[in-house]
Amino acid sequence: MPATDRKLTMDELGRVSAEDYRGLDGRSVVVVLDDVRSRHNVGSIFRTADGFGASRIVLCGFTPLPPHREIEKTALGATQSVPWEHAPDAAEAVRTLQAEGYRVLAVEQTVEAVPIDRIPKDDRPLALVLGNEVEGVSDAVIQVCDGCVVIPQHGSKHSLNVSVCAGVILWWAGRVKPL
Repeated sequence: MPATDRKLTMDELGRVSAEDYRGLDGRSVVVVLDDVRSRHNVGSIFRTADGFGASRIVLCGFTPLPPHREIEKTALGATQSVPWEHAPDAAEAVRTLQAEGYRVLAVEQTVEAVPIDRIPKDDRPLALVLGNEVEGVSDAVIQVCDGCVVIPQHGSKHSLNVSVCAGVILWWAGRVKPL
């Protein structure tokens, strides 16, 4: 490491407060969690959503809700910055987002899923659905989405942890303007 290099201080990072985050313009990606069961995954997704500027998270079905110490352990306060809501049914949440003008894509391995680097551009704001750690996005939710997107993988495992998947897909969504 060069002798002049060092870690940035918190002040040098220039992060906004949780209150200011909620008022930022230009955030259009909504994250929808379809029956994600782990509180640690939920917290990690909150922190990742904050880091990549998601506008809100919709927690569906039995996805655990803040406040909870296990969510906060990994969210590190992001439940205070990223707006969230609960929807009992993920398919209904998808239909509501579509009625609001969102293009809703499930992040799932399906026959017609498009790799993230080949998604056609679209002027609509984007909502991304992430699914349960074992079952993935439910078939009922896939049926009402506008399409599916997949993260190409090259190893022997067939999937990524849902919180890791959130990091990859939200990083990608933040790079591509407009999607």
